[in-house]
Amino acid sequence: MVKFTDIDVSEAMTVKLDDTLPEYPEFEEGIRRAPNRGFHLSQAQTEIALKNALRYIPNKYHEQLIPEFLEELKTRGRIYGYRFRPAGRIHGKPIDEYKGNCLQGKAMQVQIDNNLDFDVALYPYELVTYGETGQVASNWMQYRLIKKYLEVMTDEQTLVVESGHPVGLFKSKKDAPRVIITNGLLVGEYDNQKDWEIAEEMGVTNYGQMTAGGWMYIGPQGIVHGTFNTLLNAGRLKLDIPEEGNLNGKLFVSSGLGGMSGAQGKAADIAGAASIIAEVDISRINTRLEQGWIQKLTDSAKEAFEIAEASKEKGEAMSVAYHGNIVDLLEYAVENDVHIDLLSDQTSCHNVYNGGYCPVQLTFDERTELLDKDSEKFEKLVDETLGRHYEAIKELTKRGTYFFDYGNSFMKAIFDSGVTEISKNGVDDKDGFIWPSYVEDIMGPMLFDYGYGPFRWVCLSGDHEDLVATDHAAMEVIDPDRRYQDRDNYIWIRDAEKNQLVVGTEARILYQDAKGRVNIALKFNEMVREGKIGPVMLGRDHHDVSGTDSPFRETSNIKDGSNVTADMAVQCYAGNAARGMTLVALHNGGGVGIGKSINGGFGLVLDGSEATDEIIKSAITWDTMSGVARRSWARNEHAMETAIEYNKENKTNDHLTIPYIPEEDLITDAVAKLF
Repeated sequence: MVKFTDIDVSEAMTVKLDDTLPEYPEFEEGIRRAPNRGFHLSQAQTEIALKNALRYIPNKYHEQLIPEFLEELKTRGRIYGYRFRPAGRIHGKPIDEYKGNCLQGKAMQVQIDNNLDFDVALYPYELVTYGETGQVASNWMQYRLIKKYLEVMTDEQTLVVESGHPVGLFKSKKDAPRVIITNGLLVGEYDNQKDWEIAEEMGVTNYGQMTAGGWMYIGPQGIVHGTFNTLLNAGRLKLDIPEEGNLNGKLFVSSGLGGMSGAQGKAADIAGAASIIAEVDISRINTRLEQGWIQKLTDSAKEAFEIAEASKEKGEAMSVAYHGNIVDLLEYAVENDVHIDLLSDQTSCHNVYNGGYCPVQLTFDERTELLDKDSEKFEKLVDETLGRHYEAIKELTKRGTYFFDYGNSFMKAIFDSGVTEISKNGVDDKDGFIWPSYVEDIMGPMLFDYGYGPFRWVCLSGDHEDLVATDHAAMEVIDPDRRYQDRDNYIWIRDAEKNQLVVGTEARILYQDAKGRVNIALKFNEMVREGKIGPVMLGRDHHDVSGTDSPFRETSNIKDGSNVTADMAVQCYAGNAARGMTLVALHNGGGVGIGKSINGGFGLVLDGSEATDEIIKSAITWDTMSGVARRSWARNEHAMETAIEYNKENKTNDHLTIPYIPEEDLITDAVAKLF
């Protein structure tokens, strides 16, 4: 067997970490830190975990680093490589401040750094962007090495990243992706939380969430338009709000003010509602207060409801952060007969036993301490709290509250805790649960089936005037009289500047269908070409029409039995790669947990070229309409309407398969005879 020396390996690479050991960084006060994830490895696995972390670093530093890495593993549950975190603040700088041989390589660096901004990331020192565990990469050695690859990459190379690890640069073509990313993909037998936990501790897998490990997160703005759409359309669907109306005089209650959930108060304000959002972590509340994403704070359930009631009577929007547990808040509402119009939850229940959900018996600090010292007791308290949470919601819905699961695996967590009556069939979760997912009732039929989803862009210049210019350009493209969704979008983008949505880089989100996305993208690329704005990065949340297969969320309104398959997300990912998107990403578990979804996303750098125009026309159309086609094949009425219209308008290029619909009586009569 050949024995490789340190010199052999170093001489075999031109792209590598610097041959100097960074000074150990200081941690700034007041920055949120991830809890101890727990140390679960055997002796043999621990040895491999150390080797896995050390393979980024020359041997001469190993003796010094081994104690540091072991201490991180024992006390944090992961080897983060804190020593390799660059000192000071990381944030998305203007693109011209980055090194690089191509525009796309520099654009990716903007995105990565924005994901780790102290104002954006949930646990920036642990590379967690949002969702409790969604990471840009597994450790800081990977971060540094990825940045080095992006600095030397040309527009005829592709960087391959597997769960945070940069595999290497490979020769490709100008119209091929510059970066291909996968995160957390596990072989079926091991595609479960326990085996994933061991793999992540060993440093060989990464939970990318949706846009954390895909480097396309834009702060809470990334979800605020979707939350606005959800609330407004829930009002139309269940509260008789007219299409041109808003939620004045209505009360929305939920929990969570972290990454994705941080949008809830702001979205409710824009929709005109009074809202109360419970949050146990005061630092998250303070962040939202400072950003203007929440209006008031109280630790009294009584006062929270009084403030909301006063705002309802005046027909004014008001967002209240309740510093406390959502279960206490809801039990107060039950005991005092407080009517709640719309109710949901956005705690990180995809990671319910690892810090994503706080037992009602504990403060946030007590939760963190117990999670570290007695995980079995912590799990028991979580299960008890989920039971109380369920009972409170059950009583409120009896009294007329509309509750919807917000796709955070909340109802699945309740079922897994032992409350089987939440299941539709009372036995297992295959038929779903007694309350709808927000996609099942609202987003699916009212947006996704038409092709509307979370289209977004980042002005890479960092110039706010570029963002304003793109807002105005998008307004010019949207026809508010086409559909009510387009009218909603026109108003949204018209008021975006007034609503002060930017946190981190100069970015915007706008729910659009395929035609709208293509037309807006072409307009932006033309503006780049004419020098009116700097380069732009397009993307979307993977939580979209086509990007994600998830039976409890994105595909919960698909009723033909294919909601348990993952073909759509994988095809979307492969198709985007084939059509030349700048970045393509495929993740396991985003939003709802390992083994519960596969989701894919993209990024496209608008450089003003005519070649990019062609990618826009081909790839963005595919990215959206592939999802509409799948929803149409599942016999979703609005998706069928959209697919039929698309076939008429695209006779020379594309063609979607449309299902025949049999008579219902023929089916039921035939099956009844069989049974």
